[in-house]
Order: sequence, then C-alpha cells, then structure tokens
Amino acid sequence: MFGQPKKADTETINENKGLAVTMNELIEQQRYLPYLSFNRKMPTTHFAGNMQSAFKGRGMEFEEVRAYTFGDDIRDIDWRVSARRGVPFTKIFVEEKDREIIVVLDLSSSMIFGTRNELKSVTAAKIAALIGWKTIKNRDRFGFLMFDGKNTVYMRPQNNMAHLINIFHKIAKKTHDVLIEQHDGDIGIALDMLEQHQKGKGTVFILSDFHNFSADQFKKIGILTKKHSVCCINIFDVLEEVAPQDGVYAAQYNSQKAVFDTGAQGFTAKYQQYFHAQREMLRTNCQKFMCGYIEVRTDVPIFKQLLKL
Repeated sequence: MFGQPKKADTETINENKGLAVTMNELIEQQRYLPYLSFNRKMPTTHFAGNMQSAFKGRGMEFEEVRAYTFGDDIRDIDWRVSARRGVPFTKIFVEEKDREIIVVLDLSSSMIFGTRNELKSVTAAKIAALIGWKTIKNRDRFGFLMFDGKNTVYMRPQNNMAHLINIFHKIAKKTHDVLIEQHDGDIGIALDMLEQHQKGKGTVFILSDFHNFSADQFKKIGILTKKHSVCCINIFDVLEEVAPQDGVYAAQYNSQKAVFDTGAQGFTAKYQQYFHAQREMLRTNCQKFMCGYIEVRTDVPIFKQLLKL
C-alpha cells in the first residue's frame, strides 16, 4: 500500500503518492542534510562499499611539499621525496573550490517498479534531490543528466538555486510522464553523452537499478573513472531481495504473461541466488573499475541508508 495522498502547500493533491515525485517532496529533501556528512570513509557494509566519500570530504588538491613536522598526517608523506632527501617530507594541499557534482538519473522502464512504499524511480529522484541540496550547500556546482530509456536531458553544472529548482521541475514532470509512457533503453547512450559534455573533472553519481547492465556499459563507466570519481547507487525493491510468500502468482511484462508457483521446491533458493548474483556482479565490476558502490532499498528511509557515506 502506498498510503493516502497528502496535500502539498503549493500543489494540488498528489494522486500518485509513491508512484511519482512532487516538487514539494524534492524540496523537502533538504531537511535530511544534517544527517549526512559525506566526509568520512565508507565502511564495508550491506549497503556500502569500501571507498572514500564520493564527495571527497577533504576536497583538496596538491600544492607543494615541505619538511615533515610533528602533527602532520603520515598519510600525506611524500615517500619518493623523503627517500631522495633522506628526511621525511609531507605533501601540502589546498582546498578545492567550486567542484562539480553530477547526477545521472535512470528513469527507464525497469525503474518504474515497486511493491512497498514507492517506486524505484521515486527513490532515485529523492536521492538526486538530496545530492543536489548537498552540492549547493557546499558551494559546489551541480550537474544533471536524466535518461528515460529513450531521451536524454543534460544540464551543465551550475551553483545557483534557480538551476536546482529547474532540475527539480524536470524530475517531477518526468516521474509522472514515465507512468504513462515507458521505454527500455541502453543507459550507455546517456553515459556517452555525459563523457562528451562533461569537460571538467567531477564526481558522478549514477542512480539506477542497473538492470541487464552489460559489459559494454561497464566499460563506459570505466572510461568515466579515468577523469571523474564515480559512485554507483544501486536502487532495489524488497521483492528483488526476498522471494514472495508461497503461492501462485501472475505477472506481465511487455504484454508477455507468466504464472509461477513460489511454493515449488527450490524456488526460494534459486530466486534469491539470482538477485544476489546480480548485485555481486555489480559490486565486482565497480571494484574492477575503481568506483564506489552503494545499495539503497525503496522501503527503508533514504537518509538512514546514506548515513553509510
């Protein structure tokens, strides 16, 4: 059950609660910013891979080396210079300004699915808004690329509120539109467009369920990691983790209908093994291409899962 629609302050009643996102919901995501730090090492957990914060918490770029002094971080020691000169030297960094954070939002057909709370597309839209708010708060530039399985919209990084609100309008409209017309598509097309248009170095968040992600698409992510820091956020529904209760179910996809019995011997084990294998493949490829990996489930509060950052 998605619950009863609530009346927003500046909108009519949303009859698609949990099915599409509203401007009000995107704006409200800023309330969760105090829960997020984006500046710590990510632990190895069910929801997060082992990587540096995708926001590069320290936000530093190299400036020079100088002699090591007591209290300097030993991780900043320049071992080559130290070996050459016979005494320890440390790297000095200056704070990066005006960094670029880019979100790739996948709203293709497989994202228009959900059994509890909200569709995967809605969860992805809210995460995009959270990242947008955090970027603007950090005085960095927020860029955006949205792919609906057929069309791609790219907005170059900017740091102003009008830009962020404009992106929110496009997200809200598209999450409604895809309820009516859905498309299967190759997200690699969107990644190619990002590579062509995104000239400066940045941090790229890819929000998707990575459904049927191919080796070629992973190669495109690999190309992005040569210039950008990349973090894949895998959004999934509980039904993609836990098999349904024993029973006979009917399903339909692209006019193809099927009936299956979840009580059949071995069904639950095979079902869960399939989805586990899909996630494991995604983790492995992210590790291979040196990009971050986070899992977010649609029926768990988003900010509680992104606390893992």
